[in-house]
Amino acid sequence: MRRRAFITLLGGAAAWPLVARGQQAVMPVVGFLHPSSSNTLWDRLPAFRQGLKETGFVEGENMAMEYRWAEGQLDRLPMLAAELVRRRVTVIATAASSAFAVREASATIPVVFVSGEDPVRLGLVASLARPGGNLTGISFLAGELAAKRLELLCQLVPAATRIALLVDPSYASMTELTMRDVETAARATGLQIRVLTAQTSREIDAAFAILGQERLDAVFVGPGPFFNARRVQLAQLAARYAVPTTHPTRPEVEAGGLMSYGPSITDAYRQVGVYVGRVLKGTKPADLPVVQSSKFELVINAQTARMLGLTVPPTLLAVADDVIE
Repeated sequence: MRRRAFITLLGGAAAWPLVARGQQAVMPVVGFLHPSSSNTLWDRLPAFRQGLKETGFVEGENMAMEYRWAEGQLDRLPMLAAELVRRRVTVIATAASSAFAVREASATIPVVFVSGEDPVRLGLVASLARPGGNLTGISFLAGELAAKRLELLCQLVPAATRIALLVDPSYASMTELTMRDVETAARATGLQIRVLTAQTSREIDAAFAILGQERLDAVFVGPGPFFNARRVQLAQLAARYAVPTTHPTRPEVEAGGLMSYGPSITDAYRQVGVYVGRVLKGTKPADLPVVQSSKFELVINAQTARMLGLTVPPTLLAVADDVIE
């Protein structure tokens, strides 16, 4: 009996390292779902990972990632969300536009979203302070800065009197807000606004052809993931038609647009990473209030300004967060 017990004990001891290794190999898995493609988030994914690092998590070391990209095909979002749920991820980071698909797929997996719209008005959360349910996130409210962006454009292009407002009708609520704010600000300053719509690459081409025929003085590009994804096309067309452009975020200016004023999207994604890290540590989404991003930046592409024959006023240079040479 003693010998048998000793052999059993010895066998159990031999198994301990295997059990320990198995436990060490188990890492939390973060799902990342986005309606566009990975190459449109080249600056945002590093910021997201930085936020995770700030809370003690590094991909491949103590956590794993599962990425899903809709490549602009929004009808694929429910299927991709369901894949992440079946994968049994610990938490899902996503854009507001894809958060609905995730919520439909699971009412229990924590979700951290980034939103350019009011998430309460969208119906994602009950309130900013007490989101409730399994969703919380970061809101940067890009559309509410439209009037200020128009003012800055007029400072950089003082001769502009007729301005094209390019909006994406599929981004309905933000388009409505932007149109309202821009047209209200334009009436107060005597500017004429010509609204142009586009939700495909061909429609962008057609919109620029119209503004060229009508000799409009500048283009105010509305917010939305579609225009961000087509930022190179927008910059090329602006150069071809020699027309100044203003954009809601920095990446469009880095691609060749003239100027941008709006929230720092990279900082918003960093904050999403921080929230995901806090969820991994056990905090419930319902206990994390929706954060409104407070970091805004004015970015001017000086090279584009020179190409257009514009001189950037010293007053704008003094307040710009970055001037791209």
